[in-house]
Amino acid sequence: MKWLQRVFNFYLDASIHVAFAVFSLVRISEIILGISGDSHFVWFIFFGTIGCYNFIKYGLEAEKYILVANHYHRNIQFFSFIAIAIALYHGCFLGFQTWLGLGCLLFFTGLYALPVLPHAKNLRSLSGLKIFVVALVWSGATVILPVLAVKHTLSWDVCIESLQRFVFVLVLLVPFEIRDLKYDKPELKTLPQRYGVARTKFFGAFGAVLFFFLIFLKDDISISEVVVKGIVFLILGSLMFITKRNQSKYFASFWVEGIPILWWVLAIGLAGLFNTFSVIALSF
Repeated sequence: MKWLQRVFNFYLDASIHVAFAVFSLVRISEIILGISGDSHFVWFIFFGTIGCYNFIKYGLEAEKYILVANHYHRNIQFFSFIAIAIALYHGCFLGFQTWLGLGCLLFFTGLYALPVLPHAKNLRSLSGLKIFVVALVWSGATVILPVLAVKHTLSWDVCIESLQRFVFVLVLLVPFEIRDLKYDKPELKTLPQRYGVARTKFFGAFGAVLFFFLIFLKDDISISEVVVKGIVFLILGSLMFITKRNQSKYFASFWVEGIPILWWVLAIGLAGLFNTFSVIALSF
């Protein structure tokens, strides 16, 4: 069983689980906004996420990333290069608008990861700003870019969905912020460092409420979307209740990051169920 444990750890450490979470959020946007997905874009985002996340995690210093001494990290590095190559292949099929949007997100990702600011190493090191940059990039990549990829209009509903996704990711990052209290330097001034664990969890709970009720600002709302987001709201609220400072090894890295995947499964299942009921109702 040790080999299975090693495969599972590699799955997490090589950011494959994160990539599936981003993939799921893109698919959710397609369902909610009623757009036909661009398969090249979807796979570009999936493999691009692996490369970008592994660069941020293991390659903040270029020399360290290229000259990797650890055998395990070399395997992750090799896997990342393959993922980037596949992403670039699919990127060749993307339109100008999509690349323009990607350029903006890559700019923010670069500011987040690279030392380009005079009084701070990067945006990641600026007090309290880290989670907002991550939420902005995730909401843009999983809502705005799928819309641009199929040349769909950036309507009011798209803007509200982007805002909901931004808030969703903020709430999802709260357990990670609390977990990293023991590792983060004091000058980072993360939310738990500045306001304490209890207030940070209250911030997350408020975000969960905001996430759900933003849906009623939309022009076009389906019953299945309300039900699914209601379930996600309850999951996020429960997450704030059970999140602790001392977490199990896989609580944040697997279970919390798996919530977008669960959301996608719920969206597929309930959308199919409601469509079946609609067909049956129309047949009478």
